[in-house]
Amino acid sequence: MSLADVSVVTPAFNNAATIGRALASIAAQTVKPREAIVVDDGSSDATLGAVTAMAPHMGGVRLRLFRQANAGAGAARNRAIAAASGTWLAFLDADDAWLPEKIARSLEVTAGQDLVMSSHNLFGVDAAGEHLIDSRARWLANPDAPYRTLFLRGFISSSTVLVRRDAVVAVGGFDDTLRSAQDYELWLAVLAEAGHRFETFADPLLRYTLAADGITSRIDRKVACSLAILARHMGVLKRLPGPVLRPLLLRILIVHVEAVRGHLARGDHGAALRQAALLPIRAAALLARLPAADGTRPDFLARLGPAEEVPL
Repeated sequence: MSLADVSVVTPAFNNAATIGRALASIAAQTVKPREAIVVDDGSSDATLGAVTAMAPHMGGVRLRLFRQANAGAGAARNRAIAAASGTWLAFLDADDAWLPEKIARSLEVTAGQDLVMSSHNLFGVDAAGEHLIDSRARWLANPDAPYRTLFLRGFISSSTVLVRRDAVVAVGGFDDTLRSAQDYELWLAVLAEAGHRFETFADPLLRYTLAADGITSRIDRKVACSLAILARHMGVLKRLPGPVLRPLLLRILIVHVEAVRGHLARGDHGAALRQAALLPIRAAALLARLPAADGTRPDFLARLGPAEEVPL
């Protein structure tokens, strides 16, 4: 059986109930990847056993399992990236599932058009059922400058991504110091180098599990991480063609409007007012840092901690 030159990256933390479904969706691909790499990020449930139980059922896909102390999804993904042997990386979270054509269509679009990275539409799944999330519509807003589109508002779901491994390694992997939006920040870093060699295509090839508390959870943490990402990437904006101040100010506004809406949805009017009041203060602070901003990004892959590969 011929396997595609793809390594699948799956971080897992207490996902015993869902990891089997995710791995089964890899095994069911019409074009199968070379390997699936699961990194158990210090789970305290039966995740390890659930992964081990799937080893005989992968349909020829090599299943690899690493175990590390809990360090977060970014560090777990970096561990898998470092170990991966494929030219291409695909990402599948442990509570999501691919449709059978995901690898085949992603390779057709990405390798066929000499792209560095692709993503696609998806189905969001919650207690009410599933609905289409049209990420392609966002990409179509400015297909020649996807970095700028993504900078303003994220539209790439990690479990839809196919990307060249060397492109991820070149920018240093996931920033595991961020407690939120690590994937958004990495895709920005990749697209800053890839330019227009990226596409979001229309096929909905992922069932994405929506958290019960949705976007209203952990709002202040999300704001802090969004502003840290903004501080880094305003330096990237400076070296790319096009305006700097307008997208910078618009992004600051979007971050705070989303936070205010999130707090209002929870009925926390005091927190919403605080976020609104902080907007001009934070905008002034970021603008003061703009002249020195250079977009430098550390090599996060170079500082991996110890991990154990579990024989399967």
